[in-house]
Amino acid sequence: MGVLDGKIAIITGGTSGIGARTVELFVEEGATVVIAGRRHDAGQALARRLGEAASFIQTDVAKEADVKALIDGTLARWGRLDCLFNNAGRGIPHRPIADLDIAEYDALMAVLVRGVVLGMKYAAPTMLRQGSGSIINTGSVAAHRSGYGSQTYSAAKAAVVHLTHCVAAELGESGIRVNSISPGAIVTGIFGKGAGMDSDAADRHTAAVAEHFAKAQPIPRAGLPDDIARAALYLASDASSFVNGHDIVVDGGLITGTRFSAGTASRRELVEALQDEARG
Repeated sequence: MGVLDGKIAIITGGTSGIGARTVELFVEEGATVVIAGRRHDAGQALARRLGEAASFIQTDVAKEADVKALIDGTLARWGRLDCLFNNAGRGIPHRPIADLDIAEYDALMAVLVRGVVLGMKYAAPTMLRQGSGSIINTGSVAAHRSGYGSQTYSAAKAAVVHLTHCVAAELGESGIRVNSISPGAIVTGIFGKGAGMDSDAADRHTAAVAEHFAKAQPIPRAGLPDDIARAALYLASDASSFVNGHDIVVDGGLITGTRFSAGTASRRELVEALQDEARG
């Protein structure tokens, strides 16, 4: 038996990275999953590989008509919705605030914030009728600390985390749980996309990302999509039935600050500098 047996789930941004791994895991655990994403070929290929428990609906979460069609299509086929994972994302180049490209800003906000709002707007009526459901939104450590993303990305993710709290307070009264997951340094193609690579190339070339992030946090490895998928599985399952309005940070300790060994080395250098000054 799987922990999601009989549940119907929608996962946006489900064609690659965190989304694709979560689709796989949810299917492994008994769920029927609707994959939502912009890349038609990748979505159809994933659905075919996973069999009858998975299907694909091409969706741009920044477009209200697409999100409505996604929810309506899921309900028309399956009759209910137990979990919505608002996971669609995109990257943006790091720029000084004075060089901010407003078109890039608007496009990022449309996916990261508007897409989450639309998903919850159209999922809520069905879950309210059911008196149950789990909504999961993808936040980021960048929502909590500066320096982990561009100003725009950080602001968008902070909005998602706080929006999660607000909607959890509303829908929790009707038995619907709303939580978020804030990933840390996870090896996905979003970093390549933010650097200007096309989506397929960014998904293929992640070795440099893994190497770069291997020592970014106390746990000495880069995060993997599976790490986030496991957190999503918990929030989608009945095991988290009393968890609402919570942001689960999955980052290997990145958010705690400077690694202990780095701090020790820095303090040693300071002591040595002071001793040299005193002798001098």
